This record gives sequence, structure tokens and C-alpha cells, in this order.
Amino acid sequence: MEMINITKVFPGVRALNNVNLQVRRGEIHALLGENGAGKSTLMKILSGVYPYGTYEGEIRYQGERCEFKTIKDSEKKGIVIIHQELALIPYMSISENIFLGNENKKQGIIDWHATTARTQELLAKVGLKELPGTIITNIGVGKQQLVEIAKALSKEVQLLILDEPTSALNEADSDNLLNLLLEFKKQGITSILISHKLNEISRIADAITILRDGATIETLDAKIGITEDRIIQGMVGRTLTDRFPPRTSVIGEVIFEVKNWNVYHPLHSDRQILRDIHITIRKGEVVGIAGLMGAGRTELAMSIFGKSYGQKISGQIFKNGHECPLETVNDAIRHGIAYVTEDRKQYGLILDDEIRMNATLANLKKLARHGIVNANQEIVEVENNRKQLNIKCSSILQKTVNLSGGNQQKVVLAKWIFAEPDVLILDEPTRGIDVGAKFEIYTIINSLVKQGKGVLLISSELPEILGMCDRIYVMSEGRITGELPRAEASQEKIMKHVITR
Repeated sequence: MEMINITKVFPGVRALNNVNLQVRRGEIHALLGENGAGKSTLMKILSGVYPYGTYEGEIRYQGERCEFKTIKDSEKKGIVIIHQELALIPYMSISENIFLGNENKKQGIIDWHATTARTQELLAKVGLKELPGTIITNIGVGKQQLVEIAKALSKEVQLLILDEPTSALNEADSDNLLNLLLEFKKQGITSILISHKLNEISRIADAITILRDGATIETLDAKIGITEDRIIQGMVGRTLTDRFPPRTSVIGEVIFEVKNWNVYHPLHSDRQILRDIHITIRKGEVVGIAGLMGAGRTELAMSIFGKSYGQKISGQIFKNGHECPLETVNDAIRHGIAYVTEDRKQYGLILDDEIRMNATLANLKKLARHGIVNANQEIVEVENNRKQLNIKCSSILQKTVNLSGGNQQKVVLAKWIFAEPDVLILDEPTRGIDVGAKFEIYTIINSLVKQGKGVLLISSELPEILGMCDRIYVMSEGRITGELPRAEASQEKIMKHVITR
């Protein structure tokens, strides 16, 4: 497959500028670059999401010039894309999702027997043991990712494009997915993999193409032992000597405390999700929460933040030694608590609104007099935050949906920093973000705690937890199973607490 001199322009932004990409049959080809480099845009062109005529350049596949006007056109050629945000319908079954739009039919009527049999074959190929009739919402994210791959296989895929496939997966699920790609390679299936997890790239990629600012920088042969530092240098245009910015911790008194916190499932009132949680955060401290997916970390964060999750919630929350019942999100904001969600697109942003609107939503009263927002002041404040957080955009009037994932994440951060919180809960704040943008977000976290704020950092990446946190809680099955100061923490010790029953 060859993409030749691909140029794509959005209003006010040249996303791609004469990009070239060559992929050989049967290889795993990694596509890397900072957020906003143009990786996803390039793959959306290849898969027909952005149709022929909306870009300049040429696509050649198996020696033939291709002009894909729809996704169906590319799928007919065996090119299938799996996007970063899973495109499954939660309340439909696995088999219904796999064959949605591609149904097994006889005389216009769905053949459910054939659908079920074919689903079982596909699930066996991806190593998923669920029944075809299982509802999607009842399986975890890792298994949902496998359903997406089974869906691609149902379309006789020859070139599989995966955009950040492991960003929401724990380590075990990520390993399973990478092993599956290696198995596909043996079967002659070609893969293009977008990922910011360089250890995964080093493990499975045959070739690496790096984009920077919408242009092709270089293509590397991954088989000759390319180091992560060498890849980073290509991505960011400089050597990144430290993954985590240095910080001298000046830790004060307890600013936030959660005692005897118990939470039940929002739909199943007999199912307890969190049991007897007790955590503290001090001024100037970054406190981490480690644990596997499903351990209850996000449920804890959301239930603390104005009881956004769960029912039959009991326990106490203290701020600066005084109990403060946080019954609603407004209560939490008023008491100086902010929550950066792990799902920025569903809960963190209004995607069709401008950056300007999103960045001020959590604290409009700061801009309003007599109920009317001062638009000039809003522009000044947001522009200052844009510069501080280095948000890459054409202007603050750009729609948030057109930003890269990393820059969308920075807008979410800008929104909550504008709310002037004392305690900031960060749930997977660097998921799907490149190493350069991660460093910028870590620097922002350091500046917040330097001001005396407290930060609760939830992350599935143990190096991030170890590199950023002063103290670490470990969660397993809805309980706190361990607490480690930074000086004593290691990946091995954390994992011992993770598997504690």
C-alpha cells in the first residue's frame, strides 16, 4: 500500500502536507507522532472516512489507484479501521454488533443460525470465549476491543488499521491483543498500528513511520533495534532526556480526606462496588491510585465528585478538616474539587462547541455579571490558558471536535484549572497522548502542587504512577489493598498488592 503526497486541509489548519507512506504486505507498520501530527487523519483518508476529493494526493493499493468515497469502498478492498473510540452499540449482542450493516441474509431476512455460527468462528479466532448473544455492555473494554477485531475479520480484512487499540486496556489485555496481531501477521494480514506506547511498538513492529506537524519525517526499520529514545527524538524533534519533570515536594497538612466510603452499583443495588475506602491527600502532594481495570478506581473518583456514580453511598468527606457533603457536582465544584474524567469525549467536553466555550464551562460565574458572560474577558482568559497549556489549534474559536486527542485533553485540563480547584482528581489524564504532550501535562501537575493544591492521580501506567506520585494507594476489587510511600514503591510491590485478595 502506498500513500503519495497526501495533503489535507481543515478550516484554518493544514493537517497533512505532502505525506508519504509505504506499507509492505504482511508487516506490522507503526505510525507514530505527537498528538496533532496527523496520524488519525491520514488513516481516515486511507479508510474512506474522509472521501476522495476532500484531500490531495494518491492512494495505491496492491498496485491499483484507489479513490475511496465511503468506508464501504475501502472495506470491499479488505481495508478495515478500528478507531480509538470503540464503535459498538452497548445494548446489542456481540453477534448483532459484528454483522451490523453486513448482515447474513436469505431473501432479505436475517439468517440468525448462520450469524451465530459465523460469530462463534470469529470469536474463536480472536480468543474470546463469550457467547454470541452476550450483550456488549456486559463485557469489559478489553473484550470489546476483541469484538471490534472479530468484526474486522468478518469483512475479510487484508489491511487492518488500529488507532490506539491498547490505550484503554490493562497490561494483560494489551499483551493478548499484541499477540493476536503477531498471529495475524503469520496469516498474511497486514497491520498499521497507531500507538503512543513505545514498548509495544518496539516489541511487535517491523517498520516505523514518524509524522511531525503533518509531514513525514522518516521511516525506520524496527528490526535493527531502534531505541525508544531514538523514536522520541524523531517524534518531538529533540532528545527528551527525562520522561518526568523534576519536582521538589513540599508537602503540607491534609487538605482532603475520604473516610469509610462505600458505594453500590447504580443499577444493581445488591452489588457493592467500593468497600470501606479511606484515603488522604495533603497540600502539595500527588497521590496515586494504581490497580487493574475494574478495581474501582474510576468509580471511586466519580462517586467522590458529587456522587456522579453509584447508589446507597455512605461515608464522610473532609476538606481542610471540615466535613463537606458533596451531594452534587455543583457542591463539589463549590468546595474546590475538580475531576478530569478518563472519557473526555463523553463526559469531559462538548465536542461541537468552540475551545473558548469548553474551557470556561466549570467557572462561568468568574466571567459573568448579572447573569451575562463578558465575552471579551472570556477570550483573554482562555487565550492565556491556551498559551500556558500549549494547546495546538488555529484559534480558541476552533471547534473542539477538530482537535487531536492530546489537545482535547488539554482543553479538559484548562476547563478545570479555570475553576481554580484546591483538589484535582485526574483519571487517566495522559491516555492516548504522546510522550511530548505527557511531559507538558506532568509539568502542569507539578505547577499545581507547587501552588499547594492536592492531586489524586489515577493511572494504569505504573511508570507514570512511580514517576509522578509522592504516595501510592493500590486498589483491588473495590478495596484499598496497600499504601506505599514513593521511596518504597516499585512495580513489583504494587503488583503484589494488586493481586491481594
